[in-house]
Amino acid sequence: MAGTRPIPPPLWKAAALSGMASYLDAGLIVGISVNLAVYRDSYGMGVWMAGAISAIVTGCIAVGSLVGGRLADLFGRRRVYNWDIFCFALGAVVITLAPDDITLLAGVLVAGLAAGADLPTSLAVVSDAAPPWARGRLVAFTQVMWMLGITVAVFLGFVLSTTGMTGARIVTGQLAVAALVTWALRSRLKLPGAHDGHAAPEPEPRDPPPDRSLRNVWTRAALLPMTATFVFYVTWGLGANTFGQFGTYLLVTVSDASQSLATGINLAFIPIGVLLTFAFVRVADSPWRDRLFHVAALVQILAFVIASLTAGALTGMLVFFVLYQLSNPFAGEANYKVWSQLTLPAGTRGTTQGLTYALSRGVFAVAAFFTPALADHSPSVLLWTITACMTAAAVAGVFIIRVLVPRSAATAPSGADLRVPST
Repeated sequence: MAGTRPIPPPLWKAAALSGMASYLDAGLIVGISVNLAVYRDSYGMGVWMAGAISAIVTGCIAVGSLVGGRLADLFGRRRVYNWDIFCFALGAVVITLAPDDITLLAGVLVAGLAAGADLPTSLAVVSDAAPPWARGRLVAFTQVMWMLGITVAVFLGFVLSTTGMTGARIVTGQLAVAALVTWALRSRLKLPGAHDGHAAPEPEPRDPPPDRSLRNVWTRAALLPMTATFVFYVTWGLGANTFGQFGTYLLVTVSDASQSLATGINLAFIPIGVLLTFAFVRVADSPWRDRLFHVAALVQILAFVIASLTAGALTGMLVFFVLYQLSNPFAGEANYKVWSQLTLPAGTRGTTQGLTYALSRGVFAVAAFFTPALADHSPSVLLWTITACMTAAAVAGVFIIRVLVPRSAATAPSGADLRVPST
């Protein structure tokens, strides 16, 4: 049965190394968020510089996704896969050792661009290497790494909250070390064929190599799934990104929680998300992946409705966090990652997913700039707007499940897209 066939260890290793893109992406965003107050005090930054650094992180990831995905399709996914992680390490080192806010900004630019480039590239690499019966689980595993990136950054920020710049440097320094280790391991990574360890190798597929020309991005075969996955990711992500960047801020300013209580609430619910993301990985190649989406999407909408009806009151927010963490792993970014690999054309998968990542992260960056002001003006308006976005995401997800996934399964080539392009 799909979803239960054992996956060879080398493919899990490839998924873990590709998932480091998600780990570093989440770690960079959350790490900068955790350290922002420390940077402000240590560097004497004004409010506009603090806001600019937060927005630039997301903006650079967006630009990096757009450019990096296309470069990967043009010049070889493995080549870009190896070097963008090295560039991230350089940027993280600059952030860690920055003596002033201008140097910090330069490090954020480099690390953000590299992190963005690695996101679509790494997903395309693991998707190319995966046999069809394992692709969902391997791609979904990258979301586990994303959750771990958040967990480590929040945990270190909490433990080191009284150590000032020393703690801030540790939070970002571990990202530099992780990126360098990943670069060394990726450089030696040899991806097996789809049947290694299970059967005799099959003859090379006779399908022609996928066409990677840019004109294929604008065909109906690419535009329809690209538009649908973009609509899902951008509407779902507006809610997720808001609470990812401003969850603690909203609990303090809207719900009247103390700083320690707000931080503790966020930290307490993270293990639930990690465990349930592992559960999603187990069902990612089975029919339960899409069955659970319908239930989880409704629970996720209910969570935001409760937060909206209570106007962000602490009791309502606590109920919200419980329902959101229970539903998010089965109706969130992990679904977007899997659906993108299943429905986007193999030849331009890096380019098309890079576009959806880039456009979405650009929207998130703009929304983040206005979120504090909107929360101050009317928490109810902010929360009901996010509720509407989550409802739109559920509708887009149902369309992908009922129309695009069956269509892609019926038209998928025999195996031409299972190999990593030679570089």
